[in-house]
Amino acid sequence: MDGRHLRSERTKRLIVEAYMVLVREGAQMPTAVQIAERAGYSVRSIFERFPDLHALRVAATDYAIGEAKAAGMPRDLDADRDTRIRSQVEARATGCERWLPLWRVLNANASDSAELQQRIKVIRQLIVMRIEAMFRPELSALPDVERKRTVLALEALMDFESWARMKEMFGLSREEACNVWIRAIDRLLPPAPPAPPIS
Repeated sequence: MDGRHLRSERTKRLIVEAYMVLVREGAQMPTAVQIAERAGYSVRSIFERFPDLHALRVAATDYAIGEAKAAGMPRDLDADRDTRIRSQVEARATGCERWLPLWRVLNANASDSAELQQRIKVIRQLIVMRIEAMFRPELSALPDVERKRTVLALEALMDFESWARMKEMFGLSREEACNVWIRAIDRLLPPAPPAPPIS
């Protein structure tokens, strides 16, 4: 039973990975036939493990959230302001480039699915938590209401579609798009409070 279970789990993972590769290539929901061909399994194998393509989309989203959490741990938390801004922008740019197609598929018809709406909420919460961690010195200097507004502005600034507009509509290179974010974040953030004197 253990061997069969492991093989079944491996098959599910390969189907999910095939789904995500196809989404990145086409930025749209792939068909069961396309997924089966890419994964190297039959269409029947897909529906033996997922009741429908919606369930597969949810599973792929959970897989992506787990992968993004593992890869996106905040770095440079104790660094100076400029380093933290650049670190955040680099991480967010990488995340947008990797996950934008899946984000678009996730949002397509998400209004019909409470499960997908919950995943979208989780993704946004993770992004907000990272912003709060990276810019804690500056945000801690603000009153509660102003801090929430600033975090909201930063989250909106670094949204997936913000990245897409810079790249697709305005034709910016990665470096140019990152520099737009760096300058905007620097303007949005208040000055960090001065370090306490060394006694």
